Amino acid sequence: MHLEIPMPDGNICDCELIQKDGPGVLQLTDIGGIREANIQTAQQLADEGYTVLMPNIFYRESRPPLESLRTLDREAMMARMAARTAPLTPEAIASDSAAYLDVLAKHSRPGPLAVVGYCYSGGVALRIAAAHPDKIAAAVSFHGANLYLEGNSNSPHLVLPQVKARLYFGHAVKDTWMPEAAIEAFNKALEAWGGQYESEVYEGAFHSWTTPDSPVYNPDQAARAFSKLTALLGRS
Repeated sequence: MHLEIPMPDGNICDCELIQKDGPGVLQLTDIGGIREANIQTAQQLADEGYTVLMPNIFYRESRPPLESLRTLDREAMMARMAARTAPLTPEAIASDSAAYLDVLAKHSRPGPLAVVGYCYSGGVALRIAAAHPDKIAAAVSFHGANLYLEGNSNSPHLVLPQVKARLYFGHAVKDTWMPEAAIEAFNKALEAWGGQYESEVYEGAFHSWTTPDSPVYNPDQAARAFSKLTALLGRS
């Protein structure tokens, strides 16, 4: 079901809703936005009995389908990514997610909600869990980008003290967006946080391995990631 949500800033956010008589999950897209590949993964989750809402978190830039970044050279791609993500300040994420969660709660079974993010939106998922600690029971990130930024006052890991949810992080190998040193530092921050979490590296799985239209899609490891996701949702 396609929804158009009026946002606090006056814009319209396109969303895809797959409604089941079950708990609500907010599924955030990678930098590529809403497209058939992530609608497919949302349907897979809905088939497990969850109501899934997928918003166009980049609604300030464009309505779906968003411009593909894969045909651009690296310089142009980085510039396009920066323009796409720049409006999503921590304050904007908190405001936007309040609207998303209100809609999700109206269409799902009463009770706690969950959020899952991929690539860029892994950090967004963590921020949403921090902004709405009494609503979000579980937050999940797969091949999350820039979860730990040394010396950056806007690093996502800094919101951990506000999080009450159970957390899961599935990292890629040789990931320039989340290198080994950043994963180690992030794990230390999680340990200091003291909540319930799991953080692991998927052997042989590269950045974006869970996405069916990715050049490095890894079906076996994507299936394992999905089982981790549903297990955490079941416990939460």
